[in-house]
Amino acid sequence: MLEDVMNATRTGRPALTRPDGTPLRVLVVDDDPDLAEVLTGALRYEGWEVRAAGDGAAALTAARELLPDAVVLDVMLPDTDGFAVLRRLYTVQPHVCVLFLTARDAVEDRIAGITAGGDDYVTKPFSLEEVVARLRGLLRRAGMARMQEEGPRLVVGDLVMDEDAREVTRAGELIDLSPTEFELLRFLMRNPRRVLSKAQILDRVWSYDFGGRAHVVELYISYLRKKVDAGRDPMIHTVRGAGYVLKPVTR
Repeated sequence: MLEDVMNATRTGRPALTRPDGTPLRVLVVDDDPDLAEVLTGALRYEGWEVRAAGDGAAALTAARELLPDAVVLDVMLPDTDGFAVLRRLYTVQPHVCVLFLTARDAVEDRIAGITAGGDDYVTKPFSLEEVVARLRGLLRRAGMARMQEEGPRLVVGDLVMDEDAREVTRAGELIDLSPTEFELLRFLMRNPRRVLSKAQILDRVWSYDFGGRAHVVELYISYLRKKVDAGRDPMIHTVRGAGYVLKPVTR
């Protein structure tokens, strides 16, 4: 029965991966082992890396190990509630997408879930197809996933990079980049919402050992900002004392 449902869920739908082509990582948190097993199986069928946890403490341990892109989170857990778990999760993965599961359908419960920082809300009983579809939508809107059918394209918000053509557009407008600017932006786009240190950027883009070359990164970040963010809502952000992060614009 589960296999039939999952086959129907995947029919005619391209696989979804992280921007760098690796499997999406999803954490399922529910104290019902049967439901957790069914959800885990359906999400693994999508080609994603999935872990399950039965309570809040186990969820936080799993999150630290997995660093999930998304969490399917039951509101009612044996040791705490999903809202408290979410607040702790954000200290581990600040930009994780969260889909709440609950047996309660009251408007105030939905508001509480969204206010707590959840991205979407599904009421039990639900269909596997609905959960998978909502997760796919959340991940794509957050700029954390791409379809394999898209080929060598990276997409973060309205910023698109065609790696083969070496073309970059934002909101459809072509952006002219130097080879080094292109490689720097590619590294940022392959790690959306992740803070990258100057040392990491130097190592990946310039292959330099870190030491007195921070100004090189600062200089090229400033070049990128003038081209990518000029006259637009900024996507490239400085995290003081930590590095830089590329994030889609949210409204």
